[in-house]
Amino acid sequence: MSNTETAATKTPQAGRRRWNATDLGLIAVFAALVAASALVPGLAVNGFGVPITFQTLAVMLTGLVLGPGRGFAAVGLYVLLGLAGLPIFSQGRSGLGILAGPSAGYIIAFPIAAGIVGWLATVVIRRTIKARALWLFLSATVTSVVVVHSLGIAGIVLNTKATWGQAFLSDVVFYPGDIIKNVLAALIAVALHRAFPDILVRRVKRTAPHPVQA
Repeated sequence: MSNTETAATKTPQAGRRRWNATDLGLIAVFAALVAASALVPGLAVNGFGVPITFQTLAVMLTGLVLGPGRGFAAVGLYVLLGLAGLPIFSQGRSGLGILAGPSAGYIIAFPIAAGIVGWLATVVIRRTIKARALWLFLSATVTSVVVVHSLGIAGIVLNTKATWGQAFLSDVVFYPGDIIKNVLAALIAVALHRAFPDILVRRVKRTAPHPVQA
């Protein structure tokens, strides 16, 4: 086996490194960011009492900045702490009882969305240089629609007497705000990637597969 082939086979293993103290610190910081975003008073325009908050902005930003694993861990930590009893959900709510309410689907979707949009962010970083903010915005928007809104609608249907049509109409009111929040998340993420490339950009490029040469 040639030296080139040996190096190529070692590359994937080199990318599988454990989280260090910096990674754990970032997870804690972004979990706190999501919690802080929920403390801002929400506007309850949804007919089932689900408020408009800055949480989706924080969730998408977490995934876009930290990537899939750490993004999922940060938002998952926030959800677990809230379910454990800390009053860090919107409107100061907490506990397992939230899973029986109309917001359950959205809360369950948050860590999943952070992981998915984080993975999409790594794809964007690997394959694009120009218009990166646009691609990150599209990634966040697709994730919002497919994951957050879909699970949110399902939660409303399961925990209330609403029909799927009623739940969908109540969810539509969140779309204009989500578009604005996704634009902000993408712009902030690009700025953070430029200012602190070690957080994700260089990490992604180090773990990118290299072509095997004969």
